[in-house]
Amino acid sequence: MRKRFDPQLIIGQLPISETPIPLKCHDRLIQTIAALKEIYINPEWNEKVFVILEKKITANKNKTGRNGMDLWQIFVLAQVRNCLNIGYDRLHYISNYDKLIRQLMGVEKDFGYERKEFEYQNIYDNVSLLDDKTIKELNEVIVEFGHSVFKKKDTAPLRLKTDSFVVKSNVHFPTDYNLLWDCARKSLDTVYNFLEKYTHIPQWRKIENWYAELKNMMRTLGRTSVSGGKGKEQRIKVATKKYLKKAHALRIKLQNSKTIFPVNDEIDMVLHLELQHHMDLLDKHIDLVNRRLLKGEEIPHHEKMFSIFEDYTEWITKGKSYPNVELGKNTAITTDQYHLIVDYHVMDHESDNEIVIPLAERITKRHQVTSWSFDRGFWSKVNKLQLKQMFSEVIMPKKGKKNESEIQEESQKYFKRLKNKHSAIESNINEIEHCGLDRCPDRGFMHFKRYIGIAVCAYNLNRIGKKLLEKQREEINCRKKSCKIAA
Repeated sequence: MRKRFDPQLIIGQLPISETPIPLKCHDRLIQTIAALKEIYINPEWNEKVFVILEKKITANKNKTGRNGMDLWQIFVLAQVRNCLNIGYDRLHYISNYDKLIRQLMGVEKDFGYERKEFEYQNIYDNVSLLDDKTIKELNEVIVEFGHSVFKKKDTAPLRLKTDSFVVKSNVHFPTDYNLLWDCARKSLDTVYNFLEKYTHIPQWRKIENWYAELKNMMRTLGRTSVSGGKGKEQRIKVATKKYLKKAHALRIKLQNSKTIFPVNDEIDMVLHLELQHHMDLLDKHIDLVNRRLLKGEEIPHHEKMFSIFEDYTEWITKGKSYPNVELGKNTAITTDQYHLIVDYHVMDHESDNEIVIPLAERITKRHQVTSWSFDRGFWSKVNKLQLKQMFSEVIMPKKGKKNESEIQEESQKYFKRLKNKHSAIESNINEIEHCGLDRCPDRGFMHFKRYIGIAVCAYNLNRIGKKLLEKQREEINCRKKSCKIAA
């Protein structure tokens, strides 16, 4: 049975509401802790957060059984992970040995009392319960909370900026021959799992030799491809033929061995499905290597894979000199004048100009907007016309040659002023990359989207916490000045 948090204090337990915030410290984590503490002690905001978490995590669950990790603890640990851009190992350490975080989670006790500690797997399983939809709802609450901190008037409209950047997936640089090795390696790994479970399976006594020979042939082909000298093309073809011959032999052996691998339980069925999946990929990459290196074909882009593990990965070129190619997903963020990210969208085989109208419709349901700026990548005639009907000031520079009216529009003072302010979003992108969005370490597209969402929430909390601490420091300075004047 999960609780929001345990309201009943145990003897020796330090209250969450009394978590000390060191005002002289400017660390990112302290700023995030300040924002989380403010959410916790404010009933309006913690109620909204807990309603969302309960709907996702505790819905349709029995209110009996062992106590699971509190919803507040899950929320805090998810934000701490991305705030510091750390892995689960360090998060496990922090959850057990960082006194400030433990008090914020509601598990820290005075010296001499029995401590509660968390297991690594417990943290991983609970933080993984959040999904992209839930995190988007949480981010809406966090942005609303942020506006209550930043805005002087509740009715003040937003001035928005939108840009996109690439969040890299955790993959190596793909070539067709090293992807072929990945397929072969994973096929052999599945066979190895069978051999560990059933020691009597015949014909696979030399499995280690298959690993070694295929890897050596892949590396030989790679070295030949990057080297120079006379007869390079011929050497590449010789290395490719040897590599493909071995890969074909493995494919035939795997097909013949499928009938001798047992199917006694669900684990065996899963292993058979995995084996078939990797064999299909093996066939695909044998064909691609053969067509490109032996037949000299140019492989169409839609036929290529860039990772057999993170198969959602896209090959993205944004016209930059460095990096000229990025592997991951384009992600669009929209920030306001307070530098809070009010919306984010992971683009799945979409271009910038395709997301503008759905983005505008989504944001106008929640916020009042007075101006909105984009870069040239988002421009299209339809986009600009529709946005001008919705907002008073739209900054969307045109691609290519401009007519006289467009030149006149882009030379106006308000256009130049907002266009210059648009560059502030680049610093926001740089800052959010420090919240983990330089590269996503999580596996699978669902976890990729969740990771991005938590990073956006952590970024917003960091911004809000920074403002809260500034206000507290200003109040202290004002009191000191008034005391000096009174003295």
